[in-house]
Order: sequence, then structure tokens, then C-alpha cells
Amino acid sequence: MEITTRHVKDAAAERCACLVLPVADSGKPGALTAAIDRASGGALTRRMRSEHFKGAVGKSLLLHEPQGLAAARVLLLGCGDPRKLDTTALRKALQHALGALQASGATDASFLLDDLATAGHGHEQLALQLALLAGASSYRYTHTLSRPEPAPRLGKVVFASTQKPSARTVRAAAEGQAIAAGANLARELGNLPANICTPGHLAAQARALAGRHPQLHCRVLDEKKMKELRMGALLSVTAGTREPAKLIVLEYRGGARRERPHVLVGKGITFDSGGISLKPGAAMDEMKFDMCGAASVLGTLEAIARLQPRLNVVGIVAACENLPSGTATRPGDVVKSMAGTTIEILNTDAEGRLILCDALHYAQRFQPASLIDIATLTGACVVALGKHASGLFANDEELAAQLLAAGEATHDRAWRMPLWEDYQEQLKSNFADVANVGGPAAGSVTAACFLARFTREQRWAHLDIAGTAWEQGAAKGATGRPVALLARYLLERAGSAKKPPAGARG
Repeated sequence: MEITTRHVKDAAAERCACLVLPVADSGKPGALTAAIDRASGGALTRRMRSEHFKGAVGKSLLLHEPQGLAAARVLLLGCGDPRKLDTTALRKALQHALGALQASGATDASFLLDDLATAGHGHEQLALQLALLAGASSYRYTHTLSRPEPAPRLGKVVFASTQKPSARTVRAAAEGQAIAAGANLARELGNLPANICTPGHLAAQARALAGRHPQLHCRVLDEKKMKELRMGALLSVTAGTREPAKLIVLEYRGGARRERPHVLVGKGITFDSGGISLKPGAAMDEMKFDMCGAASVLGTLEAIARLQPRLNVVGIVAACENLPSGTATRPGDVVKSMAGTTIEILNTDAEGRLILCDALHYAQRFQPASLIDIATLTGACVVALGKHASGLFANDEELAAQLLAAGEATHDRAWRMPLWEDYQEQLKSNFADVANVGGPAAGSVTAACFLARFTREQRWAHLDIAGTAWEQGAAKGATGRPVALLARYLLERAGSAKKPPAGARG
């Protein structure tokens, strides 16, 4: 999907397959839409009256070959009450427009949203959200389909404006396009079945990513190296499978050589059966999504490599399977982590924290400016927050605020959860330094508290994306979250990109 910005001097003369114009509640056009209506001899308002179009959010009206306009079609897009058009409503409207454009067969579209900019959404935010959603709309899963649906014809979206786009607006569109490409990579990896997307496949994809972008450098640690590093917690998870585990390290070097990097650590359980603590059979197929934290790290590095910000980033992926067998770790076993902490494994289905604690300890060798792990960690987080917000735990107030702000800016939102020492009491063990579960109460919190034991000297945050990483039901599939949140967080740390690729293809 190509996403660009353009200054339009005469909107009526804009040549495109479809011109998208916002309409407010009760079918009242804004100033610019009204001017275009006059150029069409009132054709837009006549059609709205005849179709009883009221401009509600999630509704639209398509006109073919409108008189007096250069565009082949006009899509009148309902935006509701401008005073109540928050980001959620704006995204709903834009998603509807993109769906209608895909259905119409239009090959390109110009979104002329100046009337919304005067209603409280600046051009920068409008361009960012349009680019994010347009990029996402281009994604189709085809890898294992013998007869996939035809690819959408819509290949170009223009954020048009009668005002000359500012540098910030151009950059916002470029960032949205790059972030959408990264999120689509994460979605593709998440959607692949576990017999294809193995730890070795994730390693191959990381190497391919580094091959596409000269700023990225990849190395992969095998189980022999993990044993040398004494990663007993991570290796205990992979003990029941024949598929070798991988620790993937992907470095982006865009800042000064001695500048401390921001480090992302992703949980990459490519299939989670629960191990000996076997999960129920219902919906176990969805456990292929248990590597979405790892996918989000690779997707974020894709976006960062495209935008080339002035900072250093390290992505670490701990990738393995969790399967039962005669060699699998058992409940009651005690293992020793890379940090030297002994862990009593009371439940082998609480495996994500075991691979993460070793990966987080390994990450400290990079002396991170910030350390963030991303994991589909607990069902308890789904119960607490559902699918709309990722759970955010942090031991640093400034870092927490920065991540929350990045989520709000991209609408990839998170919600702050407690990380109080009071909860550590639940992780006590009679036979090891710590237990890997803390009982049924506050499961997402005690999981985060377990990880906190291995990050006390770091500016650290944990994102539990168990509820946000994939959709269930008819829309089943990976979402690509939280690539947008992470990419915006990193871009804000850099300040600006070196080469805003406004016209780059996604």
C-alpha cells in the first residue's frame, strides 16, 4: 500500500478513482465538502436527501461520476457529531471508508479531511491514523490457502489537504505507513501455523529482516550456547520438544556508538500445549499465537529500520515450543535461571515467565536505556482488561508514562497495573528461591512480579498482550499489536527520523 500526502489547490479538480469527503451528523457537510457540493451543482446534497443519509459514524454513501468533479467517484463518509469525534470514532469511520473503497474496486483514493481537522483532530493525527489503518487494510493472509481471495485493488491512499502539509504531517503519514508494515509482518508471523512458524522459522525471518535492512544485525544463539550461558529456566521449557530453541538478537544501530540502546524482549512460544500441565483442548489451536510478543519485536524492528531514527535498539526473541513428552519438565521440578535464581515449577503452563527471565537477564549485557518485554503471558490479563488494552507493569514512573502516551497517540492503548511488593508474598516456595506461579488471585500481577525479580536494576516495563495480540471468533487472527505503541515510543525517544520516506511503498 502506497500512502502519500498532497496539497490540493482545487478539490473539485482532484483526479482520483475516489474522493472521500466527511459529512457530519444530520447530513450536514462541512465547509470544504459544501464547497465541493456547489461545484457539483448540488449533486451531493441531492443524493444525501434521496438516500436519507444522516452522516452517522460507520455509514457512507458512494456516488459514481459526480457532475462537475474530476474524481470518478465520491464517497461521503459519515463522521457523526464533530464535537464527539474521538479517536475511537474517527478510526471507526476511516475503517469503514477503507472497507467501502475495497468493495468498490477503486485503485486509489484521496481523503480530503480538512473539515475534520477544524473539528479538533489536527492534520498530523488524521494522517497518522489514516496511514495506520490503510496499511492494515492491505493485509491478507494467503500462505496456506490454495484459493486465496483476490488481493484488494486499492493500492494508493492520499492524505489530501487544501493546506500545504506541514513537515510533521508528512512525517506522520510516513511513520504510519512504516508502522503498518511492521504490524503486518507481526500479523503474518502470528497467523502462520505452528508447524511452519517454528523457532527456526522465527530465526530465519530475523535473518531475512537484517538482510533487507543494512542497519540491522542479527545473530542467533542455539541451545549449546544457552547451556554455556546457564539458561536453565529457558531450557526447561523446551525440554519436551524435538524442535531446537533459539535466542534471536537483532540490533538496530542508528545512534551514536556508545549510546545505550532501548531493548525489547519478546516471548516466542511458537506453540504452547501447557506441557505436562496440559491445557484444555478447546481453542488450543490459538496457542500458535503465543509467539505474538516475539512477532511484535520483529515487526517493531521492521518499522524502525524503515524510518531510520537516531537511536540504538536491540530486539531479543526467546523462541521455543512447550510440549509434553518423557523428557518434559514436570510440576515440582526445580531449575536454575541464568541469574542464579532457583525456581520451583509448580505449573508448566506458566512457561512464558521462565523463558523471559533468562532473556531479560541476558539483555542486561547491553546496558539498556530502557528494557521492555512483550508477552502473551496470562489469561488473567484477558479477564481483567479484555481485548482493548494491554496490561502495563513498570518499575519506573517516567517509562510507564511514556508508554501510555505512545499507546494513546497510536490508539494501541495500554492500562497501568500494580507492581507492589505485597504480591511477592504469593511467589514464596519451600523448595526454591521463588515459585513460578502465585496462585489464582491476581495472576497477571504475580506473573509481572516474578519478572520484576530479574529486572530490579533496570528501567523496565512489561506488556501483557494476552488479550490484544489476536482476535477470536469469525475475525480470528493476529492483530499486530503492540507494534504501533512500541514504534511510537522509540521514535519519541529519538526525536525525529533521519530520512522520512514519505513516498515509500508499504
